[in-house]
Amino acid sequence: MSYTTDLVKNVSLAGHGGTGKTSLFERLLFAGGVIPKPETIESGKTVSDSSPEEIERKISIYTALGHVEWKGKKINIFDTPGSSDFVGEVISALRATELCIAVVDGRAGVQIETLKLWRTLNSRGKPRGIYITKMDDDRSDFEAVLEDIKEKLKIDPFPFFLPMGKGSSYRGVIDVLNERAYFVQEGGLEKEGPIPAEYQDQVRAMRERLIEAAAEGDDTLMEHYVDKGSLDAEEMHLGLIEALAEHKYVPVFCGSALKNSGIIPFIDIMADIAPDPRTARDLVQETSGEEREVEIDPNKPFAGLVVKTVFDQFSGKLSWVKVFEGKLSADSEILNVRENKKERIGKLYLCQGKKLEEVRELYAGDVGIITKVTSLHTNDSITDPVNPLLFVPLKLPEPVHMVAVHAAQKKDEDKLGEFLLRATEEDKTLRYEYNTETKEAIIGGMGELHIAIVLDKIRNNQKIEIETRPPRVAYRETITKKANAEYTHKKQTGGHGQYARVVLDIEPLPRGENYKFINAIFGGAISKGYIPGVEKGVLEAMQHGVMAGYPVVDVQVTVVDGKEHPVDSSELAFKLAARNAFKEAMKKASPTLLEPIMNLTVFVEEKYLGDIMSDLSGKRGKILGQNSIGGGIEEIRAQVPQAELLRYSIDLRSMTSGTGSFSVEFDHYAPISGKIAEEVIKAAEAFRVQESEE
Repeated sequence: MSYTTDLVKNVSLAGHGGTGKTSLFERLLFAGGVIPKPETIESGKTVSDSSPEEIERKISIYTALGHVEWKGKKINIFDTPGSSDFVGEVISALRATELCIAVVDGRAGVQIETLKLWRTLNSRGKPRGIYITKMDDDRSDFEAVLEDIKEKLKIDPFPFFLPMGKGSSYRGVIDVLNERAYFVQEGGLEKEGPIPAEYQDQVRAMRERLIEAAAEGDDTLMEHYVDKGSLDAEEMHLGLIEALAEHKYVPVFCGSALKNSGIIPFIDIMADIAPDPRTARDLVQETSGEEREVEIDPNKPFAGLVVKTVFDQFSGKLSWVKVFEGKLSADSEILNVRENKKERIGKLYLCQGKKLEEVRELYAGDVGIITKVTSLHTNDSITDPVNPLLFVPLKLPEPVHMVAVHAAQKKDEDKLGEFLLRATEEDKTLRYEYNTETKEAIIGGMGELHIAIVLDKIRNNQKIEIETRPPRVAYRETITKKANAEYTHKKQTGGHGQYARVVLDIEPLPRGENYKFINAIFGGAISKGYIPGVEKGVLEAMQHGVMAGYPVVDVQVTVVDGKEHPVDSSELAFKLAARNAFKEAMKKASPTLLEPIMNLTVFVEEKYLGDIMSDLSGKRGKILGQNSIGGGIEEIRAQVPQAELLRYSIDLRSMTSGTGSFSVEFDHYAPISGKIAEEVIKAAEAFRVQESEE
């Protein structure tokens, strides 16, 4: 069944790993009649965690999409992974939804991934709510978590639910908005009933606060509230819808998924007040490069964005599409704006986890699946041919962990490359490329776990033996003083020979200026026609320095003299002479190695600050500064040699019990000498020997 825009709601569940997102998702589908009974994570049978790698590791790795029909509305629910290694899955879900529910553990409160999610939501201006889980646990404390939310997220939350008891005395939740209690029923769905007398006063006070939130909806409601001191039920309902869509308050819900508690009233409220897709805005890019906002509008020609790509062994390539304008119909023609290519699509589907349900149309605001259109990729804009909008692509973080990868058997190299490229199409936070300088295939991702799962999946499914190692660092060589050298290339083999003499001066340039070539020949010692050959020879020589064979940078080369032969000279001869002259000059110019220095930003809990600082100093790092970003989280900025960061995602995870995170980007090259340089030269020589043996 297809749903028009006014009947669609889109909600994503996100937050720290282990908070109960998948259990909540499973119970929402159960309450909505989608599945006959809810399964546990341990069973390996949940709708969300259905892949072999998720079942084996008992964590969410991929975003799952399901929907429930409630009060005539279709509520799309995205269940996202909690580990920072899979942040790309979260970002694609946020792009497709108008409301994010941050799921918070009722025992642990706000954790670091919650804080990082909150920063992401703030940067996007995304409406959001909070769901506090595990209220039946003896260690859960609703009031303490509310205080934690206030302190760490810097907000004043508005509780919509009130738990009745906790631990073994937990009885259910009270829906403050609708003034109804929902009691736990052993093994089944919760049962509605009157609010117990002991909670009446507390509920009344909490409901007054919700009226205050509703009054923020618009100026008219605020005037009514000021004049009357309250709002009627209809005004309150309208105000809560409008204020939530504009992110003027943060609703808080709670419950216990394993007891099916706090589920029915949550779906009720989502159906009532979750933002209408038409309140959302997205960005498109003009041909000028400027960005502008567009509304979700069912009355315009079709336009949508591919937010996710999945390769299914039975259904083939699945493209998840968020429809922003008009409607997408089965058996219709669309334009792939990136390729400016028209495509005929066949069937359209909705999904419940891995199960596909065929539909005829997808209306603006909805999310569905196109199958088997091989040209479609994540971030592709697809539109009616008369409406070629180009949506701004998903904003994704850069990889922080890299490994060099190759197949143990040479015959498997092409096959391995094919499946690694496919993995990067499914997950845009992955990078796969061949580094021509270090002669390695490199895969980069958001952490060790991220890459390990990708490689294990290929190993298991394709039966390829894969070997990995830390990638080689792309060092550079340069000079530290001026030098001069000459070289005469002379070869006589009968008939025309080869002759060229080149004299070069070289001197260091400031870091980052790379290369400068000057022709200082006067009097025609070398004809102008041979000067390009001289420069080609210099550039070739700079590809492999004299210390460890790394590229040479930041050198000025001046051709000061030379000699040619009227018959035997050629551009090739001058290229060879210049190449050797440069090498000789470089040996005299006190060459040195340069290593890449990275800008590193680390986010850690305050209690780990000393350990991180000490570790960075041990990694030859230079601390640039630190500051508190709230919630007990410290930001540390440093510059650290790349060679020291090849395993930093592993080191940081170990030092912070998996709570720390970081970003890294190249800044500049800096000299190295002594034992460190000796080790780099030794490793480069060993690599050349290995290459020659292969």
